[in-house]
Amino acid sequence: MNRSFATSEVPGTRFADVRWVAETGSTNRDLLEAAAEGAPEGVVLVADHQTAGRGRLDRSWIAPAGASLLVSALLRPLVGPEDLFLLTLACGLAAADAVEEVAGIRPGLKWPNDLVVADGPLADRKLAGILAESHVVNGHVDAVVVGMGLNLDWPEELPAELAATAASVNHLTGESVDREQVLVAWLHHYDRHLTAITDESERGGFLDEVRAASATLGRDVRVENSNGFFDGRAIAIADDGRLLVDCGSDGGIVSVTVGDIVHARLLG
Repeated sequence: MNRSFATSEVPGTRFADVRWVAETGSTNRDLLEAAAEGAPEGVVLVADHQTAGRGRLDRSWIAPAGASLLVSALLRPLVGPEDLFLLTLACGLAAADAVEEVAGIRPGLKWPNDLVVADGPLADRKLAGILAESHVVNGHVDAVVVGMGLNLDWPEELPAELAATAASVNHLTGESVDREQVLVAWLHHYDRHLTAITDESERGGFLDEVRAASATLGRDVRVENSNGFFDGRAIAIADDGRLLVDCGSDGGIVSVTVGDIVHARLLG
């Protein structure tokens, strides 16, 4: 079978082992198994199609074969548990950078783990979802697998269950998008942002980029979690990646680590 991707490594980055499969259940699951078997940092797995792709809260990820960049990266990060959340934000920022570099449009980051259309008639529609999962050994995070499904070249007519909430990069550009170009650009940018996270002299600049790219800051939002929901305004992203939500005089400022964020224009 011919490979969809010729890239097997990305020189100058930590990503020295890029693997491709035509189909798998979940690239995240495959790399978590590889991590348990001792695979080093920098292994990347790309699939044309996933039969059991997942997002946060075990939601399924739907993508036609070959229409999305379905990719996971194995990391063995030199950061403490309090900073692991930054790996997800770095992935999203790198994806926005890559789409802008290759396709000429700049998506927004919807906290905590989505890439969305930044403006125009399709604003807030989802372009990508990100899922980070840890491999834990004796209570210690031994490895983190960060997976992403990025919609690049979907049909104009989306399935009914996605038509109102999702979009694809080609819907915005009117042109097909080369998955391999986006992959290589994403890995370059992700490597840069991962380095910044572990370098105190660069971390502030990284966080400034995350905040500038945010499609959530300044918005009225609803935060939904296992305890219900609350409404407020997203006012800041803290240095550890948490979202700060101002709930007014009654609720004060809440630091959010877990929850689904619904932008105000999508309520009702």
